[in-house]
Amino acid sequence: MLFLSSCNSGNDKKADESTTDTTTAKTDTAATTTMVTPSSGPTSIMTIKHKVANYAKWKMAYDSHDSIRQANGLHNYVIARGVEDSNMVMVALKMDDVDKAKAMAASTEMKNRMKKGGVVGPVAMDYTTTVMNDTTAIQQTVRLMVKHKVKDWDAWKKVFDDHKQARIDAGLTDRVLGHTIGDNHSVTIVFAVADMGKAKAFINSKDLKDKMKEGGVEGPPNFFFYRIVQKY
Repeated sequence: MLFLSSCNSGNDKKADESTTDTTTAKTDTAATTTMVTPSSGPTSIMTIKHKVANYAKWKMAYDSHDSIRQANGLHNYVIARGVEDSNMVMVALKMDDVDKAKAMAASTEMKNRMKKGGVVGPVAMDYTTTVMNDTTAIQQTVRLMVKHKVKDWDAWKKVFDDHKQARIDAGLTDRVLGHTIGDNHSVTIVFAVADMGKAKAFINSKDLKDKMKEGGVEGPPNFFFYRIVQKY
């Protein structure tokens, strides 16, 4: 997923937004307040994950087909490479129309373009609607994407929210939370990773396994560590 991801390379610093309110009375002045609102990314994201034989060759082919994607309501968002296998590529695209995106993905033309670009092995495509997509600038470029099934979205979300401090202690920052369009039983989560060692220990911990069970996670979760290499 795509989601993905939202994601930010962290190169830009977001300034605080300050607002000052004053009354018309001569002797009374309201206090100045400073508010920081997280930036919000797109709500409909298509993610494509696959392995390539040569990243440079694939990237050249990918860039050359930008007009085709735009004609189908898809806009470049993020390109990432796997931490453990840099030839595992994930692309996140902003979607205008999920039906157009699915039609393009199923077309023979796209399959031929992928083959020409050096895509090898299976291709995973996901269409996600986000309920949270924080694009506030941060330094980390490494992300952890987690995908799994749940029995009930609301029941799972409550357990997930209650477990936030454990994620913070593991150096994980919530960035994206969503589910497959039309199916809130298929969950996608993206975290920014501050410490790979802590993150790996967390995803293998009994604590997380217990919380997933409590939240109604069904089947084994899928974990994917990646590094953002380009954000549009």
